[in-house]
Amino acid sequence: MVLNPVISKLAGKLVVLASSSPRRLDILRNAGLRFEVVPSWFKETLDKQLFKAPQQYAVETAKQKALEVARRMPCNHLKTPDIVIGADTIVTVDGMILEKPRDKQDAYRMLSSLSGKEHSVFTGVAIVLCCQKSNEEDYQIVEFYEETKVKFADLSEDMLWEYIDSGEPMDKAGGYGIQALGGMLVEYVHGDFLNVVGFPLNHFCKKLDHIYNQRGSCHGDTVPVLPNHSLPTASSTHVVVPEHQVSIYNANIFFKNCKSFIRGVLLKVVNSSSGHSEKIPPATATRGQFNECEDSEEAKEDLQKIIQLMDGFKASKALFTASKLGVFDLLQRRPAMDAVQVAQELQTSVKGTEHLLEACLSLKLLKSTNCKTPSYENTELSKRFLLSDAPSSLLGHLAHCNDTVWPLFSHLESAVKEGVHQHHRAFCSKSEDLFQDSIYRSQEVRLRFMKAMHCIAQVTGKAVATAFDLSAFKSACDLGGCTGAMALELAKAHPGMSVTVFDLPTVVEMSPRFLPPCTKEKVTFVAGDFFKDALPKADLYILSRILHDWSDDKVNLLLSKIADACTPGCGLLLSEIFLDEDRTGPSRGLLQALSMSEGRQRSADEYALLLKGHAFVATAIKQTENLLDAMLCIKV
Repeated sequence: MVLNPVISKLAGKLVVLASSSPRRLDILRNAGLRFEVVPSWFKETLDKQLFKAPQQYAVETAKQKALEVARRMPCNHLKTPDIVIGADTIVTVDGMILEKPRDKQDAYRMLSSLSGKEHSVFTGVAIVLCCQKSNEEDYQIVEFYEETKVKFADLSEDMLWEYIDSGEPMDKAGGYGIQALGGMLVEYVHGDFLNVVGFPLNHFCKKLDHIYNQRGSCHGDTVPVLPNHSLPTASSTHVVVPEHQVSIYNANIFFKNCKSFIRGVLLKVVNSSSGHSEKIPPATATRGQFNECEDSEEAKEDLQKIIQLMDGFKASKALFTASKLGVFDLLQRRPAMDAVQVAQELQTSVKGTEHLLEACLSLKLLKSTNCKTPSYENTELSKRFLLSDAPSSLLGHLAHCNDTVWPLFSHLESAVKEGVHQHHRAFCSKSEDLFQDSIYRSQEVRLRFMKAMHCIAQVTGKAVATAFDLSAFKSACDLGGCTGAMALELAKAHPGMSVTVFDLPTVVEMSPRFLPPCTKEKVTFVAGDFFKDALPKADLYILSRILHDWSDDKVNLLLSKIADACTPGCGLLLSEIFLDEDRTGPSRGLLQALSMSEGRQRSADEYALLLKGHAFVATAIKQTENLLDAMLCIKV
């Protein structure tokens, strides 16, 4: 197995997979690779017509995914990866590129086009090696692709729709998963089976072998710079499945045998490298049974993780403070200022300002010239998210985090002990109702809260508004739509749709501060309480960041009102953070739950089950890789 010689060289390195695909996670984990998962935020909107061949499109998408994570991690995650792996799988037939279907009709279109034909599955892979040079990150990139030929049987209408109704096609390139029910559709496979599942392990191993055992890497070895835009020719096939119908049973057995083989070979490598001849079953091997060298490397890695967690709150407060003081706006107006000049402008101490600027420099929020007296400028990250006038500015949300969320979390120990939010301690409030609390009747605080919601909607609104084809809906109502930022994105994405924002009178009164006057033609506002008042009539209702805040009783009351207002065929667009099914992530949603509001965070399946109880069927789910995910439901 070609991965064996590089296992020891990868020990102690931070390897990151820029994908949340369960199939890729399984393939790499079963190969014995230790890595972290950081899904890429790259929007897969490359123009396919610009690429001469479909594999070039897949490779470029994989590269952009990996580079986005490599550039983001030092700032958002406070650590720099050694290796980032990006991948993108596409299906091509008759000159068309098939990615993930948008809805059931799109899945039907894809699967119909594959019926009775041989098609190609391409996976583009990019391995980004991150090197530190002169206080700046340097990226060396190895790119490749793998092609596998797959032949579908002639599929009847009944078989097509039975498979589509199973829900399996919705998150898979080409609309099928060969390792699961989709195996029933396949007559034969020519090439790497795992490539069709989602990742060409054999080719990937060969590339790692080439990087670490033949050419070295930028992490400790001196090597020529790897080409940034190389596009190798398609590799020869590696795994051939006989040309007979592959049943679901045979496909799964084949996949499991591959995993067992990889596990066994890697286990022998670990034991032989440590001088142990005893074979340890993979499922029962414990940390104490491995050699001291590996344990030492693992201990170092674990220590770094703990240190990053311990210091995370300091990084947050440095970001909040620099934003509140206006550091980024100042340096945008007057770049290349030193600490003394910044202190004079902000009327802060020189010592404190110097330390704050250095901290922001270490977090990659600022950059500096390498001279005796450093001068500071904004990084591209800060220009995008930390300026008052930036289209994707998060300053309003940062102010809310600093002034409201931070005080709440300073009482987290009490919140965990008591199981209730800590507004009474953080803000000397006796009210049990967060939204009717006297603090929220302060115009200043209400305005700060609306700015926070406006920022989130601006950043995530387009991803949610374009997640699904909503052309069938002519009118929409954004319940609790606050400033109308999300509604405006819906109106832009769907010009034939009229959009209404329904929110409390005090919110509607202040909404004109946030949207330009010209938007009145696209978005209208109606004042009311969605728990008490009649809902405006619409074909589509939007619930963005609403359900997680409220108790089950209130959630069911609201969903009942929406269901009563809907006729069959009406839609409900839900936008929340969707937890993993095993509730192990994403950490942002789980950390948010620690605020101890009366509501709770849910997985996509939990939301779908909740909505099914009110006659809404989830037809599509989208992990947007933005701040919020999306689900489209239809009233039956």
